[in-house]
Amino acid sequence: MKWVLTSLMVIVILAVGLSLWARLAPSDPDHWHVMPNKPRDINQEGAALRVVVAQEDTLARLHDIILDEPRTIMLAGSVEDGMITYITRSALFGFPDYTTVWQNGSELAVYGRLRIGYSDLGVNAARIDRWLALLGQGGG
Repeated sequence: MKWVLTSLMVIVILAVGLSLWARLAPSDPDHWHVMPNKPRDINQEGAALRVVVAQEDTLARLHDIILDEPRTIMLAGSVEDGMITYITRSALFGFPDYTTVWQNGSELAVYGRLRIGYSDLGVNAARIDRWLALLGQGGG
């Protein structure tokens, strides 16, 4: 019985430690505030990228939609710069996902990826598709 309690305590300590690390680890804008050279639609383990047609105000409208997302903050960039990177954290452990949005003329690229682990179970793709649907740009 003692080993069960000890094992349970070790698991709890590790989970709390991982959660603290995920929430407190610094996010380097030089590393995360980037976009692939030739953006194109992709679905990968832990990442998704969508490219849609944009109007002049598309980035500003999407920026407002993204800031309404729970547990989401800006990391770098601005609407005026034409590129913004956001951090969205998971509810339980606070794992960060990074989403970079870039508007280049009539093209808008939205690139979401995880920081911790290998698979996001499609969370980034679903989030991007939901945002684009709210924007009126398809998705889902």
